[in-house]
Amino acid sequence: MEWQSLLRDRDGLWPLLAVTTYVFGGYFGGIALLLFTTHPIALLAGTLLTAHAMVIAAYLLHECGHNTLFRRNEHNARVGRVLNWIAASAYARFEDIRTKHMRHHVDNTDVVAFDHVAFLRAHPRIRRMIEALEWAYIPALPVMMHWTQILLPFVWSSRQHLRSRVLTVLAVRGSLFLLVLFWNPLAALLYLVAWLLMLHVLRFMDAFQHNYALSFTLETGGDPTRRGDTAYEQSHTFSNPVSLRWPWLNLWTLNFGYHNAHHARPTVPWYRLPDLHRELFPADHPQVLGIREQLAAYHRHRVQRVVGDSADPEQFRERLRRGEAAGADAVSFLTPL
Repeated sequence: MEWQSLLRDRDGLWPLLAVTTYVFGGYFGGIALLLFTTHPIALLAGTLLTAHAMVIAAYLLHECGHNTLFRRNEHNARVGRVLNWIAASAYARFEDIRTKHMRHHVDNTDVVAFDHVAFLRAHPRIRRMIEALEWAYIPALPVMMHWTQILLPFVWSSRQHLRSRVLTVLAVRGSLFLLVLFWNPLAALLYLVAWLLMLHVLRFMDAFQHNYALSFTLETGGDPTRRGDTAYEQSHTFSNPVSLRWPWLNLWTLNFGYHNAHHARPTVPWYRLPDLHRELFPADHPQVLGIREQLAAYHRHRVQRVVGDSADPEQFRERLRRGEAAGADAVSFLTPL
């Protein structure tokens, strides 16, 4: 059977080969540099390569969730399950990641189960520790969400069915990490640095792409507290490309920054989003954000963002221009909480 007959887009073979080669080559090549080299430049290259391969794996997993790679859902799911391990998010099932993200698109809200803000306010010592680490540019809140995902199956009865999966993934990943730690402690440390860098990139891209309200209905399956139409969806969605002048730079996040175009047509694959963005949105479109203002806000509000942005969401764009918008946090598609 020809590859083209399996693909959703008959022109998608070369983009798929290129991105999967980069993900697997970059991930295992970067780890090899960490394990088998000692030169500082090689170790730096290995750390950055591992981190970026994990970033692209996460966004390619997102593509699998939208079934943009293959015609059949099961083929997208198989690739997504493998990418889930590379992105260090395999404690959650690919199917759960996809379900949560589809509700994000259908309900036009951020559907969650775990209220991290209420939890931190109820545990001020943990909150102070998280805020101190965030002040030091350590993405402690995403790390907390990562571990919450591991712990909840042993706390919530609704997630008891995930206990065996969590224990299996924890045993596999934990054993591999301990082996590396015993053999090459520096390599283990630099892998952790690579993972934290990935969390920074994913969180930065998520922070300013929506000003949706939260809906705590992921576990209950009930209707969201606020479901908007297409106009609401587009007016509360923002595009944050790395650069419109040099579109190739957006490949660093697999074109995830063309977010209004993605929400307009969610089944369009990543390599067609730049053309779709140019077709639908002019360069001066109010939903297109500047990279500098995002970087400034990401830096300035890194502690405040831990408990969210409580200001009027309707004024988000203007507040971002004035340096006042904190943005969202703890809404990663990799953690279906």
